[in-house]
Amino acid sequence: MKHWLRLMIAVIALGGTTACGLYIRAHPGVVYLRVAPPPVRGEVMFVAPGPGHAWVPGHWSWRLREFVWVPGVWVTVERGYREWDPGRWAHDRHGWFWIEGRWR
Repeated sequence: MKHWLRLMIAVIALGGTTACGLYIRAHPGVVYLRVAPPPVRGEVMFVAPGPGHAWVPGHWSWRLREFVWVPGVWVTVERGYREWDPGRWAHDRHGWFWIEGRWR
C-alpha cells in the first residue's frame, strides 16, 4: 500500500511539473517562458484623440497557459515625458521574457 501511495505522489508531482514546465524563474521577478511569443499582429492606428497622446502598440501577453493579444491603445503622455518606449519580448539562455514599456 505504501508503495502505491508513493507511486501516486510521484506521478502527480511529475504531472504538475510537466504542466507547469512552460515557465521558470531564473531571476527573482522575471518569468521566463520556454515557448516563443507569436508574431506581432498588424494593427490599424487611428488618428490620435488629441495633442499630448502617445500610441501604445498591442503585444502578446502570457496569461496562465497561453499567449493573449492585448490591443494597442492611445494614452495621455505623462507629464515630463515625450514618448512611449514599447514593451517587447526578449530571449536569453533562460528563455523568453517580457520587458515592460516605459516613458522617455
